[in-house]
Amino acid sequence: HWANCTLVNWLRTKPAEILETELKSSFTTIRLTLIHILETQRYWYSILHPESHYSGQDFDGDLESTFDTLIAQSQALAEYVETLTTEQIQSETLVESPWFQCNFPNFEYIMHVVNHTTYHRGQIITMGRNLGFTDAPMTDYNFYNVMAK
Repeated sequence: HWANCTLVNWLRTKPAEILETELKSSFTTIRLTLIHILETQRYWYSILHPESHYSGQDFDGDLESTFDTLIAQSQALAEYVETLTTEQIQSETLVESPWFQCNFPNFEYIMHVVNHTTYHRGQIITMGRNLGFTDAPMTDYNFYNVMAK
């Protein structure tokens, strides 16, 4: 959640029209990359917390709405994970989707969503660099532990 807040707060200092510039990347704009992060977090949150009523990848808000929704979802995920007991984190959850099937301990899914988000935040930093941004924030986990906690 902290890393997503740090990234979004940085992006909020940039002109919205530049953040909608098409670039060659996994997703063509920074906003679309943020939406992918959001939707993937929503999906894994629904795996960890089935009562969350995930309805599928349907978010298509403007830039400000994307920022706000991503931050709110990140906070919900972080707060929910903090409520899990050791037993709940270690228990396995069967996932059957159109793309894969697995039955891993929940901590594996938590690690996956964090790793996935980190990957795409890195893409956004690179996209920003290609747009001329040279002031990207540090969002490394060790930086968080040493400086931001």
